[in-house]
Amino acid sequence: MSFAAMMLAGLALDLMLGWPDRLYARIGHPVTWLGRLIATLEARLNTGTHSIRLRMGALTALITIAAATLPALVLQAMLPEGPIGWLIGGLLAWPLIALRSMRDHVAAVATPLAKGDLEAARRAVAMIVGRDPAMLDTAGVARAGIESLAENTGDGIVAPVFWGAVAGLPGIAAYKAVNTLDSMIGHRNDRYEAFGKLAARLDDLANLIPARLTGLLFGLTAPRHAPRALRIMLRDARHHRSPNAGWPEAAMAGALGIRLSGPRIYGTHVTDEPWLNPGAPDPKADDMHRALSLYARAMTLMALALLGLWLV
Repeated sequence: MSFAAMMLAGLALDLMLGWPDRLYARIGHPVTWLGRLIATLEARLNTGTHSIRLRMGALTALITIAAATLPALVLQAMLPEGPIGWLIGGLLAWPLIALRSMRDHVAAVATPLAKGDLEAARRAVAMIVGRDPAMLDTAGVARAGIESLAENTGDGIVAPVFWGAVAGLPGIAAYKAVNTLDSMIGHRNDRYEAFGKLAARLDDLANLIPARLTGLLFGLTAPRHAPRALRIMLRDARHHRSPNAGWPEAAMAGALGIRLSGPRIYGTHVTDEPWLNPGAPDPKADDMHRALSLYARAMTLMALALLGLWLV
């Protein structure tokens, strides 16, 4: 079974179809199914002392990962060999790859921002970032959208495809379970600090290689600026608050010749984050379209790499 061919088929389906609204209305989405399971377990188990919450959080993570991975193992064992198996596997992997929706969500910010409609851009960016959109000017909206594109290309596309290419359907299913756990309970606050600790650590580990591959993809596909993008990535990525997100974000900043990260507002809380590519100018509205073009080239290079793995 060629897992690379399977991932190529999944990418192609997602590029053509995305996840149709009608299908979502009828059956939801595998990630929402996992989300309901996590929410149910969290509501019942996230109580007690710090040590009890640690154990219950670990149990929640194990149950969720098993619930995603075991059916994937069974389905993969049932797949026929050859192209039919690759196509069926790609069909099953398709919902777990966010290639088209990533582009659509960021384009929904870039289009009104380029037209000078800051309020519409703020409403759109609020769908993909947690910071307060009312406090963002044009540069702030552009920066938030570009950062979201860079980081989420890593954990929404490159990471699931990477683990799918390594281990097939169980690999991509297990990764999506880990990533969904982290997004729901992997937060540093009173409620989730202990309960989500294992989920957050697993997500850090699962994204260790994919995040760096994402930065490399952005760097290698930066027109005329590949050396600068890779240099900025290697220099600034470690300054980011996340052990992984800094790699694609720093590469994106270097590729576009802009600065990213920096201080931002979440509700009433201001986080004083260091800049990536400090000294460069703030992004402008048209930089969002440049970022989307870089994204398209990077994903094309990833698809070509998968094709090479398949043919080797």
